[in-house]
Order: sequence, then C-alpha cells, then structure tokens
Amino acid sequence: MIEIPTDLPAELVPLSWLIGVWEGSGVLDYTAGDEHVQLEFGQRISFSHDGLPYLNYNSYSWLIDDDRTPLVAETGYWRLGRLLIEGDPGPAMLPGVGTRPFTTAQSVEALRNSAGGFDIEVAIVHPDGVSEIYLGQVKGPRIDLATDAVMRTASAKDYAAATRLYGLVENHLLWAWDIAALGQELASHASGRLAKAE
Repeated sequence: MIEIPTDLPAELVPLSWLIGVWEGSGVLDYTAGDEHVQLEFGQRISFSHDGLPYLNYNSYSWLIDDDRTPLVAETGYWRLGRLLIEGDPGPAMLPGVGTRPFTTAQSVEALRNSAGGFDIEVAIVHPDGVSEIYLGQVKGPRIDLATDAVMRTASAKDYAAATRLYGLVENHLLWAWDIAALGQELASHASGRLAKAE
C-alpha cells in the first residue's frame, strides 16, 4: 500500500510511491569492446522532499564482495515536467512572485498528458564528470525515462545516452538502466530489485 505523506506538495503525488529509502541488489552486465563485465552489486536509493515540488534523489552502490567495494554514487532531482511561471521560485535563489501554482490535487490533474500519465524531468549528476537530463513519463507505479541531454567534463569517459525504467512490483522497486557509452550503441547495462528500508 502506498502512503502519501500529509505534508507532500500536490505536484509530488504522482511520484509519491518512490518516497523513502530503498535497499537491495542488482546485476551489472555490459560489454565494451572485447571486455564483458558481469558483477553483482548492492544499492541504497533515497527519495525525499523538502516541501518544494521536486524529489531529492541519492543513490549509492557497492560491489558484493568481501570489502563492500564502493561502485558508484549519483544525486539529482525529479519533478513533473511543466513550464515554470512567476509563482515558482528561481532561477537561482530568487523567490516566486505571486501565487504558487498547482497546490491542489485537482489542479495537478490538469498536467496529465494525452497518454494519461504525467511528464517528468529528472536531473542526475555523477561524480565522474557526467550530468544527465532525462525526460519521461510517470503513469501509475511506472516511470520511463530517456536522456534529452548528456553533459561531460573534459576528463569524463565517453557516455552518450541512456534510458531508465522504474516500477513498483509487489512492494519492490525494480529498475533497469540501458546506456550508450565507450563507443557502444544503447544496450542493457544494469538492473536491480530494492525493498523499502525506511
């Protein structure tokens, strides 16, 4: 059962099933050139909010080995995709002017797309110099995302595009991540199954 926090901004209701801390394991399975990598990893993901209409996202993964070797971390923000107006805060630290939009469930319903879901925008930053902007849709307990932009620092490894899929299945968060990197076309990269830890 999905519990919706009473202090949740109305725009986050379509994403509310993500909120909390999830922990579990997954499989990395990717081929780059002549090298095939297949490893098991553990993962902890957190989705939280601070009263504004976006989710804070943090993920930390480690290899399942004797040393629990750190693998990767990422952080970001998830929100419904809509045009920001004067009532929204920003850019930078500028406060919103006037009435804050979409403060009721009824007003958020106006944001449904023609497929019956909600458009979403996700920004994810990796410590290895890669930043991703995803566009996609949340429809019930399923999210489909594809990169709209990938930005890399001069020192980052080749990484060109990605898709991600998230779903709530039997109270577990299942996800899959396909990437185009290191000269390879878009292909399966990793997947995981996480249970609610907090």
